[in-house]
Amino acid sequence: RIRYTAAASFSRLAMDRVTVEVCVESVESAVAAEQGGANRVEVCAALSEGGLTPSIGLVKVIMSKVTIPVMVMIRPRSGDFLYSDEEVQVMLHDIEAFKALGVAGFVIGMLDQKGTVDSVRLPSLVSAARPALLTFHRAIDMVGDRRSALEQIISLGFDYVLTSGQQATALDGVPALKKMVEQGGHRIRIVAGGGITENNVQRVVEGSGVTEVHCSARRTKESAMALRNSVVHMSAGVYQSEYSIKVTDKHMVEHIVAAAQATS
Repeated sequence: RIRYTAAASFSRLAMDRVTVEVCVESVESAVAAEQGGANRVEVCAALSEGGLTPSIGLVKVIMSKVTIPVMVMIRPRSGDFLYSDEEVQVMLHDIEAFKALGVAGFVIGMLDQKGTVDSVRLPSLVSAARPALLTFHRAIDMVGDRRSALEQIISLGFDYVLTSGQQATALDGVPALKKMVEQGGHRIRIVAGGGITENNVQRVVEGSGVTEVHCSARRTKESAMALRNSVVHMSAGVYQSEYSIKVTDKHMVEHIVAAAQATS
């Protein structure tokens, strides 16, 4: 029931010079991403935590509302990418459940204690996910030897790797991204992500040679709640108002897409 194979997805996106993927955490954001011209969406929960595994319900409804490929983040918790055996089991069950929905692909990643790609346990996730598309997520930005890690990821058969070039933003990581594009060649697609906006996407693409970018394109939406209790906060850690919601903005996506396609 998988909707898209790797070859079909690449063919579908070939009409655009640069593929734009938007990470979303709501149905509203997914619809806005497609309306803005995004080529695919990555569905997550808790983008403020770097993205976690979303609910089955969210993915199912998004798939009923959009026609572009839907990638699903598989990450059981926030924090590092060193997972216990139990957490690996959680990810395997999540992949099985989403695979039954026919999602286009999965966004996964796993490191060992030494900060290298976990080539012992990651293959089980890869096997469980196939024939869906596979993106190795920004865990690669936390490895010690990026070149070796990329070779491991390629050998495992990933279609994409999402990275900022091990820098705070993709713009800062342009030199590393360029080296990754050269190293990967036609074997894997490097997806530049981390602070991508309409103001910098052209510089990232032209400076690095990537043909894929990843962004959130979000704005703050004010809550429609009339009654508000300002002394109670549901979020732990960094304060975030319960009365403002981050959503993908269709026009921001349009501007990023336009800027990306205008690259020379």
